[in-house]
Amino acid sequence: MRLGGPVFETCANQDEWIAALRRLGYRAAYCPVADSAADDVLRAYAAAAQAADIVIAEVGAWSNPLSPDEGIRREAIALCQRRLDQADRIGARCCVNITGSRGEQWDGPHPDNLTAETFDMIVETVREIIDAVKPVRAFYTLETMPWMYPDSPQSYADLIRAIDRKQCAAHLDPVNLICSPQRYYGNADLLRECFRLFGEHIKSCHAKDILLRGNLTTHLDEVRIGLGGLDYRVYLQELDKLAPDVPLMLEHLPTSQDYDLAAAQVRAVAQGIGVRL
Repeated sequence: MRLGGPVFETCANQDEWIAALRRLGYRAAYCPVADSAADDVLRAYAAAAQAADIVIAEVGAWSNPLSPDEGIRREAIALCQRRLDQADRIGARCCVNITGSRGEQWDGPHPDNLTAETFDMIVETVREIIDAVKPVRAFYTLETMPWMYPDSPQSYADLIRAIDRKQCAAHLDPVNLICSPQRYYGNADLLRECFRLFGEHIKSCHAKDILLRGNLTTHLDEVRIGLGGLDYRVYLQELDKLAPDVPLMLEHLPTSQDYDLAAAQVRAVAQGIGVRL
């Protein structure tokens, strides 16, 4: 696998971007340019990444393709199509988004999110996105979430099967699946189940941690890697069984120093179990 994360330096061109990644010790990166970038810019960054042995992990398409507002929904689908096309042209492993919410909050809970009707809406929406773009290299992926599909290993496997598109794959963020004490304390088994049910489809992963607090009712917080309960030994061991270029991308930390500490923790665990990042 390849560890990666955001670059905080301002990079004027692809050479400065590669230099910043090397200083950070990353072998994977988030897409460094906007979807409005010209083709020659995309080609330049793609060539620089290939020459430096950097994998561009993912292009984010964060939006709500299931919005109850038809205008917002159509804009979100168009955004997903643009970003998937961008991922394909720059050679990113995937374009990633959540499935979306039936409510006003694009990434929030809603009574209809986990229903058979919504499952079918997701299938048709993802097909529409992929069929419009017809990507050759990049995959469209859905990030795991606690209150919308895919909310479990089985629901992810079921979605991939139902969508039935070659360029539909998986994006794993295990912290987003931990929504109860049972999953928190059993997260090693949860991780193993993810890799057993849809591991072959995983194109990129997120790296963060989660902590169960003692205040009522159940309260779970994202924290820096090493300060929570996610079993990184199991996570890295399972990832290491996949193709060697699967990116593991650090996210959701407030400062570059926090990212340095998180990266150091992941590297320490990897070294302890003999896994290369």
